[in-house]
Parts: sequence; structure tokens; C-alpha cells
Amino acid sequence: MRSEAEIFAEALLLSPTERASYLMIVCGADEALRKRIEELLTVQARVGDFMERPNTESGFSIAAVPEEKTGRVGRYRLIEKIGEGGCGVVYRATQEEPVRREVALKIIKPGMDTKEVIARFQAERQALAMMDHPGIAKVFDAGQTE
Repeated sequence: MRSEAEIFAEALLLSPTERASYLMIVCGADEALRKRIEELLTVQARVGDFMERPNTESGFSIAAVPEEKTGRVGRYRLIEKIGEGGCGVVYRATQEEPVRREVALKIIKPGMDTKEVIARFQAERQALAMMDHPGIAKVFDAGQTE
């Protein structure tokens, strides 16, 4: 049986009319699975291609973000900035409790915390949480800062 992530990824490649038939076939009698996949597809449709393009309509200037944020975010100690996209910054960090491990921590850029960006972030988080592949980051934790 295919995983939810595999079914979701395959369904994304199909037209909306093909998806209904596909989900009936692969989900069979598992109504809960079909509903979860349909919910993810609905969120994906709202999110669109946000990861392929920066949000330029906000008037937000990337130059306004400090080059290096240091210190702590909750139970994470930031070590260094390792990446940046249109809406977020990724840091190498150390989770200090309840376990100690090195992680990547993605944070929405200051000024980008609109409802739309937060919804996109949540959709990305959910999609990543469902995937299981050595080349894809695992989601260990999710939350919100003050």
C-alpha cells in the first residue's frame, strides 16, 4: 500500500477530474485516508506556487532583515544562517530540550507574518511531515514565537 505522501504527490500530478477517480481507486474503502488527501490537495490549491516565487507584493525588503540572527528561539539555540527564501530564513540550530540534537529551524521573516504567509508555512510543514525520504527534511517540531 502506498503512503499518504506518495498518494498526495501522485494526485498533484493529475487534473482535478482525474484525482477523484484516482483517490477512489488507491484509497478504496479507507474513507479517512481519502479525506486527508483531499484536505491536503485543497490546501495545496490555495497555496499555489509560493515556493517558486518570492512575495514581492508585500513591499517587504529583504535588506531589512539582519544578516545573522543570534541567540535563542524557544528551546533552540541558533548557530548560523544556512538559507533564505522569499518568506523565511533557515538556521542551523541546536535543540536543547527535551532532547539535544542539531536541527534546521525555519523562521518566517520579520514583517512577513501575514495570514497568507502563515497558511503557506503551515501547508509546507504539513506536506513535509507526511514525507519520508532520506533527501527530505523530517519535521520534529512546529510552533509559533511571540
